[in-house]
Amino acid sequence: MKCRIQGLKIERPVPDDLDSAYRVFEESIALAFEEEGISHDAPAEIEYKQQLIRSSVLEDTYDFVFFVAKLGDAVIGTISYGPCGDDIRRCLGEGLEDLGEVGSIYVLPGFQGQGVASALIAAMLEYLQSLGVKRFYLDCGLKSAQQKWLRKFGQPYKTAKDYWGEGSDHLIWLCAVEASAPAELGDRGLEENSASTRPQLSDSGGSR
Repeated sequence: MKCRIQGLKIERPVPDDLDSAYRVFEESIALAFEEEGISHDAPAEIEYKQQLIRSSVLEDTYDFVFFVAKLGDAVIGTISYGPCGDDIRRCLGEGLEDLGEVGSIYVLPGFQGQGVASALIAAMLEYLQSLGVKRFYLDCGLKSAQQKWLRKFGQPYKTAKDYWGEGSDHLIWLCAVEASAPAELGDRGLEENSASTRPQLSDSGGSR
């Protein structure tokens, strides 16, 4: 989807971006989790994502890389790349490859459906290509977001049946960087990791 927002910038975040990035997590995660009927899990997930981007920006040795979509000085969307989260590791077990994960794909509700997520994905793929990365994982446990990733990436590499309870699966995609240029995609898809699981605060990260 071509971004329809004029003046949108995709760039690496700096300390001054943190407050508005926190707002992206607060509003988009709260809405997504409410729609899934798991609002009680939202605060822990918001806290985890805020910690993740804060560490990425302030700690030079941190393993996660973020890009943000900005309109003026305000962050309106995020995406990350880093080590696989706990849910991918649990689901794949011995089949886990030494690959990173794209996640933390969140867009402020008022800007969803306008191509912001696609612009973030395109920027991240360009960055991964510059590093020589060929493949990455992406996972998702939110049913509404899963439908968007199914349209974008096709059938998942792994389906963990009833991972979140009866009828609630966790899907994992193994994606080729060069084959993953953004197509028609809504902006309410969530990763992850992150991008992004039911929230689990851990160093390796996990988000529904």
